Amino acid sequence: MDNLKQLGDLKKMRDQAMEVQKRLSGIKITVEHKGVVVVMTADQKVISISGESDLEKVTEAVNEALKQSQKVAAEEMKGLMGGMGLPGT
Repeated sequence: MDNLKQLGDLKKMRDQAMEVQKRLSGIKITVEHKGVVVVMTADQKVISISGESDLEKVTEAVNEALKQSQKVAAEEMKGLMGGMGLPGT
């Protein structure tokens, strides 16, 4: 009977993770850095890059957008992990 419960728990966790992934894909993050504007989803897909064409500035802006998207994703995952009753969450 424990195996069935574990399978049910795994399915629930998978469903919750898929829901978070869906939410992340719908969250847009816009970062303006040194004249470059990067729009990215919270699941780290670049939507657009505009402004300066200096490669170094574009790289810095994309990296800043990645940091922001990671923060948003961490907050979303914190909510998921807190609801699972896992140790240390």
